[in-house]
Amino acid sequence: MHRLIPLCLVAIAFWPAPKAVGKDRPNILFIYTDDQSYRTVSCYPEAYKFVNTPNIDALAKRGVRFTHAYIGTWCLPSRAALLTGHHPYGVKSLKMEGKYPGSTYDPKQAPFWPSVFRKNGYQTAQIGKWHTGTDTGFGRDWDYQVVWNRPRHPDNSGNYFYDQLIETNGGKAKLTKGYSTDNYTKWAVNYIRGANRQADKPWYLWLCYGAVHGPFTPAKRHLNIYPGIRVPTPKDIFPPRPGKPDYMQRIEYWVKDANGRPELKGGSFGGQTVEGTRGIHGNTLTDWVRQYHQGVRALDESVGTLIQTLKATGQYENTLVVFTADQGFGWGQHGFCRKIAPYDGTIRSPLIVSMPGRVPEGEVCRHPVAGVDLVPTFFEFADIELPWKMHGHDLTKLLRKPGARWSHPTLTIYTQRKYGDDTNAIPPNSSQLDSGGVPWWVSLAKGRYKYIRTMEDNQIEELYDLISDPDELNNLALDPAHSGRLSRFRRNTIKELKRTKAGLVNQLPPVRIAHQ
Repeated sequence: MHRLIPLCLVAIAFWPAPKAVGKDRPNILFIYTDDQSYRTVSCYPEAYKFVNTPNIDALAKRGVRFTHAYIGTWCLPSRAALLTGHHPYGVKSLKMEGKYPGSTYDPKQAPFWPSVFRKNGYQTAQIGKWHTGTDTGFGRDWDYQVVWNRPRHPDNSGNYFYDQLIETNGGKAKLTKGYSTDNYTKWAVNYIRGANRQADKPWYLWLCYGAVHGPFTPAKRHLNIYPGIRVPTPKDIFPPRPGKPDYMQRIEYWVKDANGRPELKGGSFGGQTVEGTRGIHGNTLTDWVRQYHQGVRALDESVGTLIQTLKATGQYENTLVVFTADQGFGWGQHGFCRKIAPYDGTIRSPLIVSMPGRVPEGEVCRHPVAGVDLVPTFFEFADIELPWKMHGHDLTKLLRKPGARWSHPTLTIYTQRKYGDDTNAIPPNSSQLDSGGVPWWVSLAKGRYKYIRTMEDNQIEELYDLISDPDELNNLALDPAHSGRLSRFRRNTIKELKRTKAGLVNQLPPVRIAHQ
């Protein structure tokens, strides 16, 4: 007969562990992929049936999987938020400058928090893609860096998978052969095994993969997997899209081929720096989704290799492992073939957190959370005081008990290529300024609902029930029965913008009231 274990002992087993000091403080391995949707991970129920990611799934079995993670909207602002703990409007001095993806920032106005970890006894390392100013911060923020510095080398910035210019510890870039996912993993394994660091210090490693960003190139060993699949066509891949703002009626990345199947308009992918990329298997929606998911397999293999290395070196029990992506990517959802739009189908990321003894195993957290929430969480695990006011909230309460009451709403915002004080003035007709036709917007998720406000004049608001309507097809903002909830979300969005000192809050364009 099984004995009942008192709830108090269960809590002690998983949280809180005594705060460690010195070299016994936990290591942090932050695995950060690029453009990887939650749908690409097979432990997520929304994944296609053919998806197979056994190593990432195993990580989820040993930790907490978050169902609704809003890490960012596109590459640069997502990374800026993860380096500062601030939403894009709070990242002072960051600017897009020169040929894309050229960018710059003043480290005095926009300090990056890894420098604080260094001052408090941690060794900090960053490997892989760098996309936040030409200054990578080596010697200030990082003790060790092996990075593909895209802003510094714009002519090489489309080389996501082969022939990258790699800078080591701030040195001159060297053209590097090999598949980037495998290279980054090899360098990370060396670091975990002890190369380029002191054995008596805890470490923080931000491992930034470039996969599965366009041109969506899989490793050669994976080019034949997932044969014969058929990807269902999203319900609103073609316009019109009832209940959506005006710009959504103009989104048209997909057209019908001779057989009536969706194919990419123009015959190629049109992303910045990888313009004109043609599909490896063909141009239908199924062809592109197959190619995209093939690229995920090398990421999954890498996760397995990293975990095996932690175990082999005796560091697994004392390492917090976080797996997520800068944002997701849309394949036909709401007509898109890109990120940036305010819908889960285009931006929602996977998020898995694992650490033996500190995080319960096999749990699922259904509260929406944000990328800025990860930063104070890292500080809590490292037992370091926050150096400045963060926009996010420490997630350790949810890691202790994923179903606990969570009062914090999750804000996500898209301000195109503007940051800091440059976001104080909202441009009119901003959908015409973006190559994808998406205007500035802000959203707020809490519980089962998500609110979206388009920052253009006279546009309808959006409100979705993410449980009963996960595809976000039924805009409850148009239903008078939800007018009270809509008003509360509108007020709470403004409240959250004010809490985080967003200058644009006083310039929000008027909305189109669908009902009185």
